[in-house]
Amino acid sequence: MNYTINEERLSAKEYIDFLKRTDLGSQYPKERFEERIATLVAKASISLVARDENGEIIGVCFGITDYAYWLFMTDLGVVRECTGQGVGKALVKRLHELAGGEDNIIMYTCVNENAIPFYEKIGMGKADDVMVFNRIEWTDFTVE
Repeated sequence: MNYTINEERLSAKEYIDFLKRTDLGSQYPKERFEERIATLVAKASISLVARDENGEIIGVCFGITDYAYWLFMTDLGVVRECTGQGVGKALVKRLHELAGGEDNIIMYTCVNENAIPFYEKIGMGKADDVMVFNRIEWTDFTVE
């Protein structure tokens, strides 16, 4: 499969349309969804988009980083028909490189339990040193 990965900002509409074609859309709360997605796409430190030879979005990866020590991968998604073809792995590798590389940057992410095998396969492990402060209202839903 031929595709390119570039740093690119998507509009909220483009990202929401992409989410409908992935399993990633179930990770967001229903509360103020469109408003929060608009903030996400505008302000993520690193925004990567994978496009096929026709220019269609097939993968997206966002991260927030200090470019010195830490990287938190907020989003990684690949359209359903392109999973298992290395797109997700390539996006994660590029994200880590742009943040400063694996020799300098610790990368964290929160994952759906169904995605754990993917992350383990690319070399990530479960962390015991992460704390959470969560007081937000969170109503599960799926972007459709």
